[in-house]
Amino acid sequence: SSSWDDTMRIWDATTGEEVRRLNGHTGWVSDFSPDGTQIVSGSDDQTARIWDAMTGEEVHQLNGHTGQVNSVSFSPDGTQIVSGSEDNTIRIWDAVTGEEVRQLRDHTDGVLSVSFSPDGTQIISGSRDGTVRLWDATVDIMLSRSESLLQRDPPLFTVEELSRFGFDERICERNRVLSYKKVTSTYCD
Repeated sequence: SSSWDDTMRIWDATTGEEVRRLNGHTGWVSDFSPDGTQIVSGSDDQTARIWDAMTGEEVHQLNGHTGQVNSVSFSPDGTQIVSGSEDNTIRIWDAVTGEEVRQLRDHTDGVLSVSFSPDGTQIISGSRDGTVRLWDATVDIMLSRSESLLQRDPPLFTVEELSRFGFDERICERNRVLSYKKVTSTYCD
């Protein structure tokens, strides 16, 4: 877990006991690698960091953003990390070396949410600029941009609407990915 009290902790899911505390980063957004061996975190110190989930040791510090890191996510195969920041950029990182692979620039305000598609070939991003954008994860190309989905307050994207972008198992509200699971109803309660 990561929280506003500037702590990141690993918990035993069976007992509920704290197993490990990760020190050195005031992280409050995080994601586990698909194989569970690493954790990535991001925070208002403008960095993302990769941690060894077993030892709690920092493996890499990902430097490059010039604003708070709002969202981080591993690719489905665990080889890359995507981060979104208040500096209006999306950055893709090599999860093994910690090196920046590329930047995606087109949002005009802070990037609030980023995630890889289930097959890892695309990235979806949501921004305070009111847009949801779809990117090719292998090159610096924006594939799609949508402002038309933002017609509710709060904005709501149904499974059917997002399926146009290849994300048929997600729903978003206020540009945040809320669920990876297939949703059976059209609206959030």
